[in-house]
Amino acid sequence: MSQFEPSPMPSGRQTVNGADYMQDAKGALVPVALIKPQHILQDEVVRRIIGHAIALSAQVARFKAHTFDDIGGFEALLEQEYGATIGGAKGNKTLMTHDGLFKIAVQVADYIDFGPELQTAKGLIDECLNEWAAGARDELRALVTRAFRTDKPGQINRSEVFMLLRLEIKDPRWQRAMQAIRDAMRVVGSKTYVRCYRRDSQEGAWQAISIDLANA
Repeated sequence: MSQFEPSPMPSGRQTVNGADYMQDAKGALVPVALIKPQHILQDEVVRRIIGHAIALSAQVARFKAHTFDDIGGFEALLEQEYGATIGGAKGNKTLMTHDGLFKIAVQVADYIDFGPELQTAKGLIDECLNEWAAGARDELRALVTRAFRTDKPGQINRSEVFMLLRLEIKDPRWQRAMQAIRDAMRVVGSKTYVRCYRRDSQEGAWQAISIDLANA
């Protein structure tokens, strides 16, 4: 099978006593003769697309594995032959062709969780808002509400919490609250991303080489 051929997909049909049947969404066998032609056509279209999608997904997985193998091999060779390394302490690195027209960016993203210190921060922030009363802007109150609103048990809105850290508020209790948020941060994991770029000239803008179906 070539990389462009779809994965084999079951036809969805079964033959029982010489008659063709297809399962419906409840798992019951329905004679093909009783199924509307447009529903049969839709079934065929979906199975054909899914066959291509499965093959493409496997190809992307192989590409990702080969990419990490190639970069890892290059780094090992660099260390062995020259005693040199690339990238920063967190693992972020950029590799570029000699002509400067193609580059690969490796980025390591940390997953952040919060410890019990976050509740201390919430108490201090509430004290500030209650004392400021009418002086507290509605936008600030809304930001605090969003930051500490849990969509799922034990989870908070991390992006909104990080926005709180960027606010310039001099009140000592607010400052202690922000320090409590920083103390609450825990790195619980990380994920490595590889992004590929190209440009038409050394002065041109970088363009991402997309392998994301939503952005293709």
